[in-house]
Parts: sequence; C-alpha cells; structure tokens
Amino acid sequence: MQLFPLIEKSSIQEIKSFQEEKLKDLLKYLENHSPFYQNLFRQNNIDISTIRTLDDLQKIPTTTKNDLQKCNDDFFCIPQSQIVDYSTTSGTLGDPVTFGLSDNDLERLAYNEAISFACAGIQRGDVVQMITTIDKRFMAGLAYFLGLRKMGASVVRMGPGIPELQWDSIFRYKPKYLITVPSFLLKMIDYAEKHKIDYKSSSITGAVCIGESIKNQDFTDNILSQKIKEKWDIQLYSTYASTEMSTAFTECEFQNGGHQHPELIITEILDDDENPVKEGEAGELTITTLGVEALPLLRFKTGDIVKAHYEPCQCGRNTMRLGPVVGRKQQMIKYKGTTLYPPAMNDILNDFNGILCHQIIIQSNEIGLDEIVIKLSTETTNENFINEVRDHFRAKLRVSPKIEMVDFDILSKIVFNPNSRKPINFVDLR
Repeated sequence: MQLFPLIEKSSIQEIKSFQEEKLKDLLKYLENHSPFYQNLFRQNNIDISTIRTLDDLQKIPTTTKNDLQKCNDDFFCIPQSQIVDYSTTSGTLGDPVTFGLSDNDLERLAYNEAISFACAGIQRGDVVQMITTIDKRFMAGLAYFLGLRKMGASVVRMGPGIPELQWDSIFRYKPKYLITVPSFLLKMIDYAEKHKIDYKSSSITGAVCIGESIKNQDFTDNILSQKIKEKWDIQLYSTYASTEMSTAFTECEFQNGGHQHPELIITEILDDDENPVKEGEAGELTITTLGVEALPLLRFKTGDIVKAHYEPCQCGRNTMRLGPVVGRKQQMIKYKGTTLYPPAMNDILNDFNGILCHQIIIQSNEIGLDEIVIKLSTETTNENFINEVRDHFRAKLRVSPKIEMVDFDILSKIVFNPNSRKPINFVDLR
C-alpha cells in the first residue's frame, strides 16, 4: 500500500479542490442517510447544492458534543446490522458518546493509522509494543493494532501499566517502537534504574506518544519530553486524535506538528464567534470527517484549542500541521484575572523532579469564582518545597494555587485509575 498518499505532496490549491469534491459527496450522503443532518439542513433552509467550496462551510451551523450526547442515535447513517464494532468517547467532559463502525470504517481507521505511523518512521517488519488499552470500547487501541497490521508491522499487545512486564517483553521480542502515554516512560525508566535493567541498550529507538503533550507551541521539547530524553536517548513523536474524528495528526521526522490527511478530514480553526482565526492564531479545532460510513460528522467542534501551521514541511508534505493542544475550551480557568489551561500547569509541575504524582482540581468557591487546588505526592515533604512550587507558579503564570500534600499510595490510585485510559491529572468540579 502507498504509505505516503500523493495528495499530501500536492499543491495547496490541488488539496483544496480535492477536499471540495469530497465535501460534495459527504453532503449528499448526509442528506440521504443522517436523520440529524437531514433535520439540521431542513431547519436552516440549507440547499446543499450551494455548498461548493470549503469557505461555503460557514453557511452550515456547527455540531457540538452536546448534540452528540442529546441525539446520539440520530447521527447513525447505517442500520445496526451493519455495525461491526462499538466504541465510546472517554467522557472527559461529560457522558460518553457511542460510535459504531462499519467494516468500511474499520478499514478507513486502519488506513489512517498506517499512514500516520509511516509518517513517524515506522516501517513494514518493525516490531511495535502497544502500551495502551485495546478493550473497554477504546477506539484508539483497536486503531493502532489495525494500522500496524495493515502496514505490515508486528504488534506486541501489552496494554498499559506494569513496568516489569513491559521490560520483560522489550527484551524478549525486541520492539523498535513503543506506543504509550509519555509520562509512563518515566515510570519505566525509574523501574529500570531501581532494578538495574540496562534500558539504554534495549532495542527501543522511538515512541509514539498519546494522550499527553510532549511539545511547546514552538515545537521545542516541553519539560516532560526533556525529562525522558535526558535519561533515554530515543525519538519521541507527537500524535493527536479523537474518537469523534477517527483520524490522527502525527509528526513526521522533522517534528513540526501533526500532519493532516486531506482524504480523511477537513479542518477549520474558529474563534469564539465561529469565524476562522487569522493565520498563526489559536482557535477551536472544528472538523468534518471524510469517508466515514456509520457516524460522519460535519463541522464538529472538538473543544480543543490549537494553532495550525501552513508552511510546507521539509518532508515534502504540503498539508496543514497542528501544533500541540493549547487546552480544552471547557477546561479554561479564569483565576484572578488570568486565563489558564491545565497543560500550562502540568508543565510547571513537571519542572520539579521531587514530585512523584500530581492532580490539579478546579472548583468554585463560595462566591462563585474559580479556585485551583493542587494535590502533590513528593519524595520528601517540607514547607520550603511547597513554597518553591508556589513561587514557580507565581513567576510563570502569575497565580498562587492552594497546594495540598497527599500520600503517594493514596494519590497514585486516584491519578492512575485502572478504569481510565489516561492519567487523571485534572479534575473539574465547577
């Protein structure tokens, strides 16, 4: 199979024209098969024949997570008998939403991951260890497996956690790449050092990092990435995806943002008034899926605040690239006149080697204002360390959160909940 789709090397105008033809096909499909979008077109007097360009998309109202939660069944375009897999969103910001996939959707999912992994340098014949959930209605784990199989790589399905077992598998099967939450790499390194495992001479050369950011907005390594690379000389590749879009944005070897796959997704970056942001500005990623059969989405607002980058990449692709997620729109915090997102606070906490585990909690105080409480587990507890953390917050973000020390055994069970696909480092109680 072609793992560098030719459309990605085409000119910007060719990519736009290609996507506009795909958009027309999608609109016809939705008008014929989607109860939700049939109703949306009717209520807003939308004649789909007038939607000819990507700019014309702005004539159509956006779709939100709330729409999916309220009208989940109306989004399905095929009968239940044609659904071969059920997945759900993680429910980070509300009730999970059910997504069904047809045979063709699974094939699309495999294609997406195959070209995404190829983007990061994985090749046919490479052994890849998946340190990620593949069950519990988790779409991504299944997608990784299908994509690796499609591209001809070998898969070691380890699942999350248990460093001892991960190292046993690494030395037994000699994988070249890992797919993992990056913070878990620090746990693996810590385990290896405590148990005299020569991890630096292992077969691992790179890791595709999911669920957490490893880059700053200028594509330099963030603190988490620096900490890993200081200990272990491996390549780290960012990837960004969601269940809703069944599409991944993965870095190439030049690591300047995740590449868009034009045959799979149309992207818009919108401001609070749903107008396109100016180039270089951050806005909410809004996506239109292409080639999805069971539950396609049109102008779906993901809730993620991102910056897009449009200059051609050194790898030869001319596709748009997404920078690291600035934050989740619904997780924005207004604290004493300062606007904050959890990733900025995570970066500050990752600055400290003495912190074993942390959780950021946002709650409303008695007068309705946002209040930040940070729970920490540390190697040694003393007032000086707490003041140092607080001072670092003041210097970097101009805020001084409340800090609570919690025993590691208690906090680690909350943060690394076995029922969660990612570490629960942020809790919004507002």
